[in-house]
Amino acid sequence: MDDRASEKKDRLLAALERGMVMVHLDARRPGVLVPQELRCESHLRLHLSYKFVPPDLSVGEWGIRSTLSFSGARFTVAVPWSALFAITSKVTHEFWMFPDDMPTELTQIPPPKLRAAATARQSLEARPVSLREVDGERKSGDAEGEAPRGRSHLKLIKS
Repeated sequence: MDDRASEKKDRLLAALERGMVMVHLDARRPGVLVPQELRCESHLRLHLSYKFVPPDLSVGEWGIRSTLSFSGARFTVAVPWSALFAITSKVTHEFWMFPDDMPTELTQIPPPKLRAAATARQSLEARPVSLREVDGERKSGDAEGEAPRGRSHLKLIKS
């Protein structure tokens, strides 16, 4: 077992002692065993816990083995250390990344959600937005000059 695999194993075991863990892996790597429909995933995330039924989680020199549920069907997965590139503790929210093992496409382009957010932000930055005050409906008995109750007195105007 090399140093990187040893570090992954130690971090995973420590996180599992605290509770549920999410492992990030490249399901296309040699030795990975996951359901057929997930074998082409470059960033597959699996939840692991000692409390899952059946309690067969095994963390060893080779990697990880466990029976997990996928859409209600049980499947025994196998993940060699070389395929695992990040670990997230669901309890402490700690995150460990192993960049040397990340799939190339994850290091070159931002994930789809980040791309969408960046596109939306660029779209908003390119379009000026201004706020202007508008008269709200006044209820009988409201004093002149008071802000109307209920609905906001500001309206978003997009150019």
